Amino acid sequence: MVTTITEGVKVSVETIYQPEYSNPANDHFMFAYRINIENMGNYAVQLMSRHWYIFDSNGAKREVEGEGVVGVQPIIEPGNSHEYVSGCNLKTDMGSMKGEYQMLRLLDNSEFDVQIPEFYLIAPYRMN
Repeated sequence: MVTTITEGVKVSVETIYQPEYSNPANDHFMFAYRINIENMGNYAVQLMSRHWYIFDSNGAKREVEGEGVVGVQPIIEPGNSHEYVSGCNLKTDMGSMKGEYQMLRLLDNSEFDVQIPEFYLIAPYRMN
């Protein structure tokens, strides 16, 4: 698990290779990732949007942007967290992701970016 803290918001990521949804013979590798976003600050925040950078080990790069996460724009009160699971397919059995969330501090409607730490997507058989 990798973790980073930006302006009092802690982001932790855990990855899971999904062999049942992968097809290595056709260069299709599916990964799930679980993200926990914890508000360690003193004010409520709302996750407005996300921006991902996705890298395959063959040098391919993709960017994905959109509102919220898995269809919601959660409000996270101080001391609380929001967790979700999503997925990513790669054309190689190794790659990485990183990005940022655009957050809104509800006290004064100020916007700020929260870093999503870089994490690696690696099929377990590559670890030998």
